[in-house]
Amino acid sequence: MAMLNNIISRSHIFTLHILILFLLFDSYTNTTSATENGTSEGARSSTIPIGVVLDTNSPIGSMVDLCMKMAVEDFYEKHPTYATRLQLHNRNAETILDANFAVVELLKQEAVQGVIGPERSAEEAFFAELGKNVRVPMISFTSSSKATSYTNNHYLVRTTPDDAVQAQALAAICKEFQWSELAVLYEDTDSGSQFVSLLNKEFQKADIGLSYMVAIPNSADDIDILKELNKLATRQTRVFLVNMNVYLGNRLFLLAKRAGVMSEGYAWIVSNSLSIFMDSMDFATHDSMEGVIGIRPYLSRSKDLDSFRGRWKRNVTLRSTSTGSVMELNAYGLWAYDAVTALAFAVEKINSSMLNLSATTNGSQKNLSVSTFGPELVKKLSNIKFRGLSGEFELVDGKLKASEFEIFNVIGSGEKTVGFWMPDRGIVRDISTRYSDELKSIVWPGDSLTRPIGWAIPSSGKLRVGIPWKHGFEEFVDAIDLGDGHVKASGFSIDIFLATLEALPFRLNYEFRIYNDTRDINWSYDDMLQKIPEEFDMVVGDTTNWAPRAEYVDFSLPYSESGVVLVVKNRKPFDMWIFVKPLSWDLWLAIIVSCIVMGIVLLVLEHRVASSEVDSMSAPKEKSGMVYWSPVAVLAFPERNMVSNSWSALVLIFWLFMAFILMQSYTANLSAILTVDQLKFAFSDNYYVGCQDGSFMKKFLVDQLHISATRLRSYASAEEYHQAMKQGSKNGGVDAIFDEIPYMKILLNKYDDEYKMAGPTYRTGGFGFVSLSSQKLSKGACHTHPYIVQAFPKGSSLAAHFSKAILDVTQGSNMTEIEQTNFGPGYSSQDPLSATISQGTSSLTFHEFAGLFLVIGSVTVLALFFSETPIGRKLSTNARQFVHNCINFRSSSRLNPVVDSTSIAGESSKGVAEDVHEPVQDNVISHPSPQHGEVEMHEIALIDNFPAVQNVA
Repeated sequence: MAMLNNIISRSHIFTLHILILFLLFDSYTNTTSATENGTSEGARSSTIPIGVVLDTNSPIGSMVDLCMKMAVEDFYEKHPTYATRLQLHNRNAETILDANFAVVELLKQEAVQGVIGPERSAEEAFFAELGKNVRVPMISFTSSSKATSYTNNHYLVRTTPDDAVQAQALAAICKEFQWSELAVLYEDTDSGSQFVSLLNKEFQKADIGLSYMVAIPNSADDIDILKELNKLATRQTRVFLVNMNVYLGNRLFLLAKRAGVMSEGYAWIVSNSLSIFMDSMDFATHDSMEGVIGIRPYLSRSKDLDSFRGRWKRNVTLRSTSTGSVMELNAYGLWAYDAVTALAFAVEKINSSMLNLSATTNGSQKNLSVSTFGPELVKKLSNIKFRGLSGEFELVDGKLKASEFEIFNVIGSGEKTVGFWMPDRGIVRDISTRYSDELKSIVWPGDSLTRPIGWAIPSSGKLRVGIPWKHGFEEFVDAIDLGDGHVKASGFSIDIFLATLEALPFRLNYEFRIYNDTRDINWSYDDMLQKIPEEFDMVVGDTTNWAPRAEYVDFSLPYSESGVVLVVKNRKPFDMWIFVKPLSWDLWLAIIVSCIVMGIVLLVLEHRVASSEVDSMSAPKEKSGMVYWSPVAVLAFPERNMVSNSWSALVLIFWLFMAFILMQSYTANLSAILTVDQLKFAFSDNYYVGCQDGSFMKKFLVDQLHISATRLRSYASAEEYHQAMKQGSKNGGVDAIFDEIPYMKILLNKYDDEYKMAGPTYRTGGFGFVSLSSQKLSKGACHTHPYIVQAFPKGSSLAAHFSKAILDVTQGSNMTEIEQTNFGPGYSSQDPLSATISQGTSSLTFHEFAGLFLVIGSVTVLALFFSETPIGRKLSTNARQFVHNCINFRSSSRLNPVVDSTSIAGESSKGVAEDVHEPVQDNVISHPSPQHGEVEMHEIALIDNFPAVQNVA
């Protein structure tokens, strides 16, 4: 009996199935008859052939094909009186080659005036170029990237939103969640690379970095994909953006769950290339995407869309019995539906005279014709506006006008809409009220309700901090390996690191790891940085921010002074004749000669002055004596009237002008010799330069300053620097040292009066902490593109937190204490010029001016000797008598042709007698007013008898 009931139950079910099939077949028959009636009616209308290139055997191709056929039926059912009718000519294309042959065949055999396709982005370039040549529009319902510029080719029309708009929406979402960096996983195709380029552009505007990007080809094995996902787990970035097709995306998320990167702390975002197909994913894939955030074009609900969905499902049920599986209806099907509708509107608006399709032969395309209908069709399409199933349809520059995006969260087997992005408003919570607020609550991977901060310490659990071992400049880093993984570290860099840990807003577990623990003398900082991230997560030490290193690591803000300087020995002026050096020997000689010449000129000019114009306060003998000293005396006694002749005064004025310039030049040059010249340095012919072991200085000096590597000698400590400078280049040492300011300030603090900084300061980035900047290229099927960006961006990354903490420490009150603890009392980086010039050269000693005191002392002793000793007075009298006899001889030879010799002799004798008997008062001789013609005779008599007067005195 039970078996009978079972059979009856099954027969009822079978009967029910037959009834449902009958009803569906009846509905399909009615639809077909309606189509045939429409076709018969349309036979009286102008038929416009339109080609369709699809892979009808694929789920998406069969779905789109059904949507386009329903679009033709629906349109002409609503517009039965239209004079035109579209006729779709379908071609199946499973491969790119099939698609290329299919479009050529449609143009040749069917003379189509438009082509809907291609389905794949890889076929777009060929379609676009062919459409441009034959002037037939190619309408794409899948392309969203700018493979071909609309400015250069108007015949590629895209009825999908532009990827640039989607990139703006993605950047806004990341900014909303305060993520400052993320990694991108994308399909390794031309369209995928173009999308990443758009992402990079928009993310840069939002100050968001792409730390690294992983390109995954469709042919990649699961092992290759899993290998890349395992690398993600070792990185500090925890935000990943996925842009790939649905088939590759399904594999990716199943493997991501296995790799453990879909757990708490991670964040995943998917673009519309994957999110549009969410309804078509199986349960396992949907479950692996739990907590994912996605965006897709917003499809507003309408009666027409609901009605279409119902009819589409009924048609799919009938179609699937003969053609296989059909993908769930999505945005691509609606865009294809609207594309057909737009074409139908456009051809109806074309002038009826154009409906008689004609063509001309195209020489560049054999057996192909250039359409005269196509350009008009493109023009009309650009002006079509209507409300379609996908929303407002309007083309702008050959692509669908920007519209809203829906932001959703994958939860369980469904999705929850958490907000929207609008081109004019940005992110809003509710699109109907346009109320701008934060998004709705989101469930993140690992069933977490806490928003991921976007970065995390690597999976090791402790921050592996690398520090260098070095046997010099231990003031910065001094590391001792205690064994069993314990390291004792001290020094300025370590103290800064520990201080920044206290300033961080969170707690960090760390462990020091020594690099160069084998004490290899050939180690280098670059080799240590290359160990990131394999051995170290970051490096702490006296590591310089240098541009070439930024190719593979990233630095925090510097915590020390930056720059490379040259240190040389102090050049002390040991010459006691330094006061003579401002002027060269020829200039000194010229000054002495000019003084003598000027004295002679003034003597000649003063002898031409009439005796009545002679200063009553100056005796003739004083006048003639001082005139030789006038060029010098006028500088010492400017208030005295040295000359009486106006021409003499003119000469003295110009002499004073020249003397003033010489004195100022002498003063300036002497100041320069005592100060600026001490900073100058010039390499000798056989020079050698010192630099530090293991640092970048050797490469810097060779590449930047073009110093030969054979001229460089490496040292490890300030003591070795000092010993090498004492030896000099000739004795196996060096003449100068190139190194960074912090090291050189230590050298100058220890040996203050022996060295100084010279020349310009070459810029570097200063000392900073180091972390990984980008992921290196992988040699597998999947490859990673490096981007030179910070691994810890501001606001979310570790480097940004460290940089802010470094600012707090270096600008805080404890900085001076840290410096003086490690570098000694008196050290301060707040005074960058404190050690630039050695204090030992700031004062002058007696030795530098001993020659000047020697000259002054010699002149003083000579004056006392000639004035206060009998021998000196006798020598002085004889010398003056000789000089005046020479002058008397020259004056007499000049006056003899003018005055009678007899009267001169008589007057001369009389004058002498009077001079002998009359007393001399204050060196002034009284005599009667001279008669006409006697002025020069009295003057000459006075000069001739000058020795006699001196003897009487």
